[in-house]
Amino acid sequence: MQNRSILTVCKGAIVGGTMLVPGVSGGTMAIILGIYDQLVHAVASFRRQPRQNLLFLFLFCVGGGLGMLLFSRPLLSLLNAFPLPMGYFFIGAVAGSIPMIYQKSQPSSFSWHVPVYVLAGVVIVSLFSVLPTGVISSTGSWQPLLLIVTGIVAAAALVLPGISVSYLLLMLGLYDKTIAAISHLQFSFLLPLFIGLCIGILLVTKILERLMDRHPRPTYLVILGFMLASIASVFPGLPSLAVAPACVLTFAAGFFIIYRLSKL
Repeated sequence: MQNRSILTVCKGAIVGGTMLVPGVSGGTMAIILGIYDQLVHAVASFRRQPRQNLLFLFLFCVGGGLGMLLFSRPLLSLLNAFPLPMGYFFIGAVAGSIPMIYQKSQPSSFSWHVPVYVLAGVVIVSLFSVLPTGVISSTGSWQPLLLIVTGIVAAAALVLPGISVSYLLLMLGLYDKTIAAISHLQFSFLLPLFIGLCIGILLVTKILERLMDRHPRPTYLVILGFMLASIASVFPGLPSLAVAPACVLTFAAGFFIIYRLSKL
Protein backbone atom coordinates (compact mmCIF):
# COMPACT_ATOMS: atom_id res chain seq x y z
CA MET A 1 0.00 0.00 0.00
CA GLN A 2 2.80 2.39 0.91
CA ASN A 3 4.71 1.56 -2.27
CA ARG A 4 1.56 2.20 -4.32
CA SER A 5 1.08 5.58 -2.62
CA ILE A 6 4.69 6.58 -3.33
CA LEU A 7 4.26 5.48 -6.96
CA THR A 8 1.10 7.60 -7.28
CA VAL A 9 2.95 10.67 -5.97
CA CYS A 10 5.85 10.02 -8.37
CA LYS A 11 3.53 9.64 -11.35
CA GLY A 12 1.71 12.82 -10.33
CA ALA A 13 5.05 14.64 -10.17
CA ILE A 14 5.96 13.52 -13.69
CA VAL A 15 2.54 14.57 -15.05
CA GLY A 16 2.72 17.93 -13.23
CA GLY A 17 6.28 18.59 -14.31
CA THR A 18 5.61 17.93 -17.99
CA MET A 19 2.17 19.56 -18.07
CA LEU A 20 3.62 23.08 -18.14
CA VAL A 21 5.91 22.29 -21.08
CA PRO A 22 4.24 23.76 -24.20
CA GLY A 23 3.10 21.00 -26.54
CA VAL A 24 3.22 18.19 -23.96
CA SER A 25 -0.18 16.95 -22.80
CA GLY A 26 -0.73 16.01 -19.16
CA GLY A 27 -3.38 13.52 -20.28
CA THR A 28 -0.94 11.89 -22.69
CA MET A 29 1.66 11.59 -19.95
CA ALA A 30 -0.95 10.07 -17.60
CA ILE A 31 -1.80 7.46 -20.25
CA ILE A 32 1.90 6.77 -20.84
CA LEU A 33 2.34 6.17 -17.10
CA GLY A 34 -0.71 3.89 -16.93
CA ILE A 35 -2.67 6.05 -14.47
CA TYR A 36 -5.15 7.75 -16.83
CA ASP A 37 -8.11 5.37 -16.48
CA GLN A 38 -7.80 5.40 -12.70
CA LEU A 39 -7.80 9.21 -12.65
CA VAL A 40 -10.92 9.44 -14.81
CA HIS A 41 -12.84 6.89 -12.73
CA ALA A 42 -11.68 8.38 -9.41
CA VAL A 43 -13.07 11.81 -10.37
CA ALA A 44 -16.18 10.72 -12.27
CA SER A 45 -17.22 8.04 -9.74
CA PHE A 46 -15.95 9.77 -6.62
CA ARG A 47 -19.03 8.99 -4.49
CA ARG A 48 -18.80 5.22 -5.04
CA GLN A 49 -15.58 4.90 -3.01
CA PRO A 50 -15.06 8.40 -1.59
CA ARG A 51 -12.33 7.56 0.91
CA GLN A 52 -10.23 5.54 -1.53
CA ASN A 53 -10.71 8.01 -4.38
CA LEU A 54 -9.97 11.03 -2.16
CA LEU A 55 -6.70 9.49 -0.98
CA PHE A 56 -5.67 8.60 -4.53
CA LEU A 57 -6.51 12.06 -5.90
CA PHE A 58 -4.85 13.77 -2.95
CA LEU A 59 -1.61 11.84 -3.47
CA PHE A 60 -1.70 12.47 -7.21
CA CYS A 61 -2.33 16.22 -6.73
CA VAL A 62 0.47 16.46 -4.15
CA GLY A 63 2.80 14.86 -6.68
CA GLY A 64 1.48 17.11 -9.46
CA GLY A 65 2.09 20.24 -7.39
CA LEU A 66 5.61 19.11 -6.49
CA GLY A 67 6.30 18.32 -10.12
CA MET A 68 5.19 21.78 -11.25
CA LEU A 69 7.40 23.45 -8.65
CA LEU A 70 10.46 21.22 -9.06
CA PHE A 71 10.56 19.89 -12.62
CA SER A 72 8.79 22.29 -14.98
CA ARG A 73 11.62 24.85 -15.11
CA PRO A 74 14.43 22.25 -15.50
CA LEU A 75 12.40 20.59 -18.27
CA LEU A 76 11.93 23.91 -20.03
CA SER A 77 15.67 24.57 -19.66
CA LEU A 78 16.49 21.19 -21.19
CA LEU A 79 14.08 21.87 -24.05
CA ASN A 80 15.74 25.23 -24.67
CA ALA A 81 19.26 23.78 -24.46
CA PHE A 82 18.61 20.52 -26.36
CA PRO A 83 15.38 21.06 -28.32
CA LEU A 84 15.90 18.31 -30.90
CA PRO A 85 16.95 15.41 -28.61
CA MET A 86 14.27 16.31 -26.03
CA GLY A 87 11.62 16.62 -28.73
CA TYR A 88 12.49 13.16 -30.05
CA PHE A 89 12.44 11.75 -26.51
CA PHE A 90 8.82 12.90 -26.10
CA ILE A 91 7.93 11.53 -29.56
CA GLY A 92 9.49 8.19 -28.60
CA ALA A 93 7.51 8.17 -25.35
CA VAL A 94 4.23 8.74 -27.22
CA ALA A 95 5.13 6.09 -29.81
CA GLY A 96 5.93 3.60 -27.07
CA SER A 97 2.46 3.97 -25.57
CA ILE A 98 0.55 3.46 -28.85
CA PRO A 99 0.39 -0.38 -28.63
CA MET A 100 -1.09 -0.09 -25.13
CA ILE A 101 -3.79 2.35 -26.26
CA TYR A 102 -4.68 0.21 -29.25
CA GLN A 103 -5.07 -2.82 -27.00
CA LYS A 104 -7.38 -0.82 -24.70
CA SER A 105 -9.69 -0.30 -27.68
CA GLN A 106 -10.35 -4.07 -27.50
CA PRO A 107 -9.69 -4.75 -31.20
CA SER A 108 -11.35 -7.90 -32.50
CA SER A 109 -10.38 -7.35 -36.10
CA PHE A 110 -9.23 -4.45 -38.25
CA SER A 111 -12.02 -2.58 -40.06
CA TRP A 112 -12.57 0.75 -41.78
CA HIS A 113 -13.85 2.16 -38.46
CA VAL A 114 -10.32 2.12 -37.01
CA PRO A 115 -8.74 4.82 -39.24
CA VAL A 116 -11.96 6.87 -39.18
CA TYR A 117 -12.01 7.11 -35.37
CA VAL A 118 -8.27 7.76 -35.22
CA LEU A 119 -8.59 10.50 -37.85
CA ALA A 120 -11.46 12.06 -35.87
CA GLY A 121 -9.14 12.35 -32.86
CA VAL A 122 -6.42 13.96 -34.99
CA VAL A 123 -8.91 16.50 -36.39
CA ILE A 124 -10.25 17.44 -32.93
CA VAL A 125 -6.74 18.19 -31.62
CA SER A 126 -5.85 20.07 -34.81
CA LEU A 127 -8.82 22.42 -34.29
CA PHE A 128 -7.08 23.79 -31.18
CA SER A 129 -4.27 25.12 -33.38
CA VAL A 130 -6.65 27.58 -35.09
CA LEU A 131 -7.65 29.33 -31.87
CA PRO A 132 -7.03 33.09 -32.05
CA THR A 133 -4.08 34.20 -29.94
CA GLY A 134 -4.57 36.35 -26.84
CA VAL A 135 -8.33 35.95 -26.46
CA ILE A 136 -8.34 36.37 -22.67
CA SER A 137 -5.11 38.27 -22.08
CA SER A 138 -6.82 41.49 -21.02
CA THR A 139 -7.31 42.54 -17.41
CA GLY A 140 -10.21 44.27 -15.68
CA SER A 141 -13.29 43.58 -13.61
CA TRP A 142 -14.32 40.75 -15.93
CA GLN A 143 -11.03 38.86 -15.50
CA PRO A 144 -12.13 36.52 -12.63
CA LEU A 145 -15.17 35.37 -14.66
CA LEU A 146 -13.04 34.98 -17.79
CA LEU A 147 -10.49 32.98 -15.80
CA ILE A 148 -13.24 30.63 -14.59
CA VAL A 149 -14.37 30.13 -18.21
CA THR A 150 -10.73 29.61 -19.22
CA GLY A 151 -10.38 26.99 -16.48
CA ILE A 152 -13.43 25.10 -17.78
CA VAL A 153 -12.02 25.11 -21.32
CA ALA A 154 -8.54 24.20 -20.07
CA ALA A 155 -10.03 21.24 -18.19
CA ALA A 156 -10.77 19.59 -21.53
CA ALA A 157 -7.11 20.05 -22.50
CA LEU A 158 -6.07 18.81 -19.06
CA VAL A 159 -8.21 15.66 -19.15
CA LEU A 160 -8.09 14.71 -22.82
CA PRO A 161 -4.74 13.28 -23.97
CA GLY A 162 -2.98 14.92 -26.88
CA ILE A 163 -4.26 18.42 -26.09
CA SER A 164 -1.64 20.47 -24.27
CA VAL A 165 -3.06 22.75 -21.57
CA SER A 166 0.08 24.90 -21.77
CA TYR A 167 -0.38 25.28 -25.54
CA LEU A 168 -4.01 26.27 -24.97
CA LEU A 169 -2.90 28.88 -22.40
CA LEU A 170 -0.39 30.19 -24.95
CA MET A 171 -3.18 30.58 -27.52
CA LEU A 172 -5.33 32.42 -24.96
CA GLY A 173 -2.44 34.73 -24.03
CA LEU A 174 -2.30 33.46 -20.43
CA TYR A 175 0.71 31.12 -20.39
CA ASP A 176 3.28 33.64 -19.10
CA LYS A 177 0.80 35.05 -16.56
CA THR A 178 -0.05 31.57 -15.28
CA ILE A 179 3.62 30.62 -14.87
CA ALA A 180 4.27 33.92 -13.06
CA ALA A 181 1.19 33.43 -10.85
CA ILE A 182 2.36 29.93 -9.87
CA SER A 183 5.89 31.16 -9.16
CA HIS A 184 4.66 34.08 -7.00
CA LEU A 185 1.59 32.29 -5.54
CA GLN A 186 -0.77 34.96 -6.90
CA PHE A 187 -4.05 33.55 -5.56
CA SER A 188 -6.26 36.29 -7.03
CA PHE A 189 -5.32 34.88 -10.45
CA LEU A 190 -4.99 31.19 -9.56
CA LEU A 191 -8.19 30.76 -7.53
CA PRO A 192 -10.76 31.54 -10.29
CA LEU A 193 -8.67 29.52 -12.75
CA PHE A 194 -8.69 26.60 -10.28
CA ILE A 195 -12.47 26.88 -9.76
CA GLY A 196 -13.02 26.71 -13.52
CA LEU A 197 -10.68 23.73 -13.79
CA CYS A 198 -12.59 21.84 -11.08
CA ILE A 199 -15.95 22.49 -12.77
CA GLY A 200 -14.60 21.48 -16.18
CA ILE A 201 -12.84 18.37 -14.91
CA LEU A 202 -16.05 17.09 -13.27
CA LEU A 203 -18.02 17.62 -16.49
CA VAL A 204 -15.42 16.14 -18.86
CA THR A 205 -14.59 13.09 -16.72
CA LYS A 206 -18.27 12.20 -16.31
CA ILE A 207 -18.71 12.17 -20.08
CA LEU A 208 -15.41 10.38 -20.67
CA GLU A 209 -16.09 7.64 -18.10
CA ARG A 210 -19.46 6.91 -19.68
CA LEU A 211 -17.87 6.70 -23.14
CA MET A 212 -15.08 4.41 -21.87
CA ASP A 213 -17.57 2.07 -20.22
CA ARG A 214 -20.21 1.97 -22.98
CA HIS A 215 -18.13 2.55 -26.13
CA PRO A 216 -14.52 1.55 -25.34
CA ARG A 217 -13.47 0.78 -28.92
CA PRO A 218 -14.28 4.15 -30.57
CA THR A 219 -13.32 6.09 -27.42
CA TYR A 220 -9.81 4.67 -27.19
CA LEU A 221 -9.29 4.91 -30.95
CA VAL A 222 -10.20 8.61 -30.82
CA ILE A 223 -7.79 8.98 -27.87
CA LEU A 224 -5.15 7.26 -30.02
CA GLY A 225 -5.81 9.96 -32.63
CA PHE A 226 -5.35 12.61 -29.92
CA MET A 227 -1.95 11.14 -29.06
CA LEU A 228 -0.82 10.86 -32.69
CA ALA A 229 -1.78 14.49 -33.21
CA SER A 230 0.24 15.46 -30.14
CA ILE A 231 3.41 14.29 -31.93
CA ALA A 232 3.05 17.23 -34.33
CA SER A 233 3.03 19.72 -31.45
CA VAL A 234 6.35 18.44 -30.05
CA PHE A 235 8.05 17.65 -33.38
CA PRO A 236 11.20 19.80 -33.35
CA GLY A 237 12.12 19.35 -37.00
CA LEU A 238 14.61 17.13 -38.80
CA PRO A 239 18.02 16.95 -37.10
CA SER A 240 21.34 17.61 -38.78
CA LEU A 241 23.82 14.77 -39.24
CA ALA A 242 25.72 15.94 -36.15
CA VAL A 243 22.65 15.81 -33.89
CA ALA A 244 20.92 12.82 -35.52
CA PRO A 245 22.64 10.11 -33.39
CA ALA A 246 21.57 11.86 -30.16
CA CYS A 247 17.99 12.17 -31.47
CA VAL A 248 17.90 8.48 -32.41
CA LEU A 249 19.15 7.54 -28.93
CA THR A 250 16.66 9.77 -27.10
CA PHE A 251 13.79 8.53 -29.30
CA ALA A 252 14.78 4.92 -28.59
CA ALA A 253 15.12 5.68 -24.87
CA GLY A 254 11.67 7.29 -24.70
CA PHE A 255 10.09 4.43 -26.68
CA PHE A 256 11.78 1.64 -24.69
CA ILE A 257 11.08 3.15 -21.26
CA ILE A 258 7.39 3.71 -21.93
CA TYR A 259 6.87 0.44 -23.82
CA ARG A 260 8.35 -1.49 -20.90
CA LEU A 261 6.28 0.48 -18.38
CA SER A 262 3.10 -0.25 -20.36
CA LYS A 263 3.94 -3.98 -20.30
CA LEU A 264 4.20 -3.84 -16.52
